[in-house]
Parts: sequence; C-alpha cells; structure tokens
Amino acid sequence: MALPKIAKVTYELTVPSTGKKIKFRPYLVKEEKVLVLARESEDPKQMALAIQDVIKACVQTRGFKIEELGTFDIEYIFLNIRQRSVGENVDVVVTCPDDGKTTVDVTIFLDEIQVAFDESHEKNIKLDDSVSIQMKYPTMDMVLDTDIDNVSVEQSLALIAGCIEQIYTEEESYTAADSTQQELIEWVEDLEPTQFAKLERFFETMPKLSHTIKVTNPVTGVENEIVMEGLGSFFA
Repeated sequence: MALPKIAKVTYELTVPSTGKKIKFRPYLVKEEKVLVLARESEDPKQMALAIQDVIKACVQTRGFKIEELGTFDIEYIFLNIRQRSVGENVDVVVTCPDDGKTTVDVTIFLDEIQVAFDESHEKNIKLDDSVSIQMKYPTMDMVLDTDIDNVSVEQSLALIAGCIEQIYTEEESYTAADSTQQELIEWVEDLEPTQFAKLERFFETMPKLSHTIKVTNPVTGVENEIVMEGLGSFFA
C-alpha cells in the first residue's frame, strides 16, 4: 500500500536582478543531506554545486533557469529557502574589528538580510562617444571557474569577457554570443586602461548579499559595526 503524501507549502519571492516572482518550497531531508555532505567536504565548489541543486529542486516556477542568474540572485534565493526550511535565524561568531581577536556570538534574523544595490552601478557602460557595452552578471559557474582569492590576469580577463552581453556602436550592435570567448578576451585586451577600469567598476559595484550588525566588544567596551557580505558570512 502506498504511503500518504504530505502536502508541501509554497512561498513566493522576487528575484533581485530581474524583478520576476518565483514560487518555491522548503527543502526536504534528502536535499538537506546533500547540503550537509557538501559542507563536510569543506570544498567551496561542492557547496556551491549543492546549493544550486537544492534551488533547482525547490523552485516550482516553470521556465526557471538558475544558469542565467547572477551569484547574488542564487545566494538570496537559497537564503529564503533555508529560512523557510529550518528556521528564521542563524547563530554566527564574529571577531570584533577594534582588537581583531575578541569573538562574539550573534544571532542574525534571515529576513533582515537583503541584496544591497549600489546607486552608481551600471550594466550599460559607455566606453567612449561611439562604443557602449551591455554587461550581464557572472553566473555561479563562472565564479567557480575563478580562483576568487588569487585571481590571475587570465582568469580576470575571461570573467570580464564572459560577462559581456552586447557591444554597441553608433551604427551596429554585436551580440557576444556570436563571438568566441577568445575573440572577446582579445577585444577586452585592446581597450585603454581608463576604459578597462569602467568594466572593473561594474564588478566592484555589483549587487551583493549584505547585512550590517553592531556588536559591543565585551573586553574593550567598544561598539563595532560589521558588514557581512556573501552567503559564506552567514553559513560558514
């Protein structure tokens, strides 16, 4: 005899980069197991892949493509799934910046964590009077292929080239998908330093998962303001 099925509650959220609404359910025990195993491996790539797999399983919206989302979208979606699955708060240990050694236990409520947008951020970048670029956000796969802690020049160029979506001139529009990655890399290498800096600025000001907390150092009595960014800050 078939065992009874338990109804799954669904929730809704808005994807930060697109403004589109998606529906999702909490993750299940079998999916939590995937996350636990990935966390135990202490391999950031395994953890990132596990998070993507869980999101794919939990999002119920037809046509949802995680491969097209930026990293901050993925982090925000997972944060919401985690909140609805196992609890609305998480306990973390932070180090007080004023002395660099005293640690404090802090409880963070996940519904207070949002994606921070820089007002100076631009996806459409004007390089000069005749050429502009439309950028897209790096996907999780792009980030996994990049050693964020020790980015080489080659990796940096590949990441920037991979995030070009369109190149415009006064007469024509060029779709990046019609060019090879090597062609795009060579095009980026041919930019002037001031033009290249505009592309770097795109990444520096990109939206990010962010939350600011205030903690008082119990040893020095100094109140510290700590900005936590990225999913790893909340589930390290």
